[in-house]
Amino acid sequence: MQVEGLNIHPLKSGRAIPLETATVRIDGLAGDRRYMIVEPDGRFITQRELQALARVEATAVGESLHLEIDGRQLFASFEPEDRLDVVIWDTPVNAAVADPAVNEALSEWFARPVKLVHMDAMARRAEGEAWAGTAAPVGFADGFPVLVTTTASLADLNATLTEKGQEPVGMDRFRTNILVSSDEPWAEDLWETIEVGGVVFDLVKPCARCIMTTQDQTTGERIGGNPIQGLAEKRMSADRRVPGVLFGWNAVPRNEGEIRLGDPVRVTKTRTERWPMKVRT
Repeated sequence: MQVEGLNIHPLKSGRAIPLETATVRIDGLAGDRRYMIVEPDGRFITQRELQALARVEATAVGESLHLEIDGRQLFASFEPEDRLDVVIWDTPVNAAVADPAVNEALSEWFARPVKLVHMDAMARRAEGEAWAGTAAPVGFADGFPVLVTTTASLADLNATLTEKGQEPVGMDRFRTNILVSSDEPWAEDLWETIEVGGVVFDLVKPCARCIMTTQDQTTGERIGGNPIQGLAEKRMSADRRVPGVLFGWNAVPRNEGEIRLGDPVRVTKTRTERWPMKVRT
């Protein structure tokens, strides 16, 4: 097995940026989900409620961010002393906030009041103590630093969608960080620890999937195959701790380093039992 794809998403819910080489830090891939669109009161916003975010291309330039959507461009910078208390799910984070002119322009883009925030060096967030042993540092990702998926599992899902008369979907629907080429569908359920390029990742929790997987990651439209319906055939969690359909595993880096496309992926520790799934009758 080897690394088939590497991706970061500088803006949470914005477009992915494919990489050939990624720097892995304890809080995830460098540059991944360090910026976020929020409500004026600081509540986080994603494609779930603002589908147009899928059309936003975001590129970090130092501590600033270049944004583009439908030909419109914007350059946002941040002052460390200008801050806003934001909330991701139930977690508060004190983040740097863009200046009013930038936020006014973004509010015009999205036809609703929004603000742009940055997980800068002063911001702190840690999650997943119950799963990772100790709380893991993380940026603006939903819950964990890294998401790992496999080609074989996507192929199996697409076979199910085809059987249901639906179109296959691409891996971009799942917003993965590390895509592993593999031959056995769902083998990752038994991976407890993997090593890539000298970096160790613990796979600590399966990833429950939401309506974002039904959205085209170029347009934001809910078109094409519906992964949730396909996953419901054999990937419906039977463990109440993680309800819903599952695809991919949340991972925590245990050291830092660089990983590259083509790097071998070595499973160094396995589980004795698979995650329990509901059986459809």
